[in-house]
Amino acid sequence: MGFTALSLKGRALRLLSQREHSRAELQRKLAPHVQEGEDLEAVLDDLQARDFISEARVVESVLHRSAGRLGASRIRQELQSKGLGAEAVQQAVAQLQGSELERARAVWRRKFGEPAADPQTRAKQMRFLLVRGFSGDVARRAVLGVDASDEG
Repeated sequence: MGFTALSLKGRALRLLSQREHSRAELQRKLAPHVQEGEDLEAVLDDLQARDFISEARVVESVLHRSAGRLGASRIRQELQSKGLGAEAVQQAVAQLQGSELERARAVWRRKFGEPAADPQTRAKQMRFLLVRGFSGDVARRAVLGVDASDEG
């Protein structure tokens, strides 16, 4: 008999070698593979104690991967779907707020490059930004090229 069946810890380490995973994600992915006599919680506790599972690294990874193309609300959604704590999610989103308009403009520039010629095109450009999780105000200001200092 060969060693084809991976242990829970082996599966967890394989998943963690591909990218950062939260404890909740690992739990969801490994639960179907629990064999009789195995303790998934103990495996996850061990990995967390050895710092293989880190909520802070998961947040950092998502921000690094997504901040350049998504708005704060989409990133909040992604972090929540990973089962991260509310406080960690809130801190990450607060970190993004200051650069939201700047990031929206960069996304807009990469996609469109020039101001819309008519209201329909402008609406299309705003929808593009809204779908990526930028707020309505930020999308409007990015598409219209309005700075916060311009509005009195």
